[in-house]
Amino acid sequence: MEQLQAMMIPVTVKKGKYLFWEGEEIVYLYYIHSGLAKLEKTTAEGKKINISLHHRGDLLGEIGSEQHLFAAKVMKDTEIGLIKVKDIEQLLYRSGEFALEFTRWLGYIQRLNQLKLRDLLLNGKSGALASILIRLSNSYGIQYAEGMMLDIYLTNADLADFLGMSRESVNRLLNGWKVKGVIDIINGRIYIKCLETLREICQCPLKPSCPPEVCRM
Repeated sequence: MEQLQAMMIPVTVKKGKYLFWEGEEIVYLYYIHSGLAKLEKTTAEGKKINISLHHRGDLLGEIGSEQHLFAAKVMKDTEIGLIKVKDIEQLLYRSGEFALEFTRWLGYIQRLNQLKLRDLLLNGKSGALASILIRLSNSYGIQYAEGMMLDIYLTNADLADFLGMSRESVNRLLNGWKVKGVIDIINGRIYIKCLETLREICQCPLKPSCPPEVCRM
């Protein structure tokens, strides 16, 4: 990290702006010092699907490709450190220790994506949504008397875009869980009252459970 910090060009990116676009030439990696960004993918039909959320400590971008596979949109004002890909490549060539750590980071990202795809594909719509809520609780959850509050504002349309579902389907599932006392929604915030039920829905094992750094958005 010290070696990466020495390369970074600090910039501030305002909410709603894009760090990079899908198909754009890869020039930089993007380290998030503070703020929030999301990766999104556009389908052949022109629909945007949210892939993941990224916050402080995350590194966005790709090595070994000429063009970005996704777009990255900033969801609130964000402090970024720009790192030129050519500088990273030179460091990988010079330092075996750095190359090893960087390879571990790439493997970690690959594992995150594989687990998300598993949750989206194997457990139906309800399981996919339950998985998203569990991941959000690990990344943005704040403990309160009856459970966990998600300290991030996402609309039902945002959730639907993470799942490739319609907003109506998300509305129906959330309302059903609210009636059953699994969740509550107050002033646009989601409160998880029974995390164990969500784990059962998406067939998430209670023991051993995935560590929060893996089961995240």
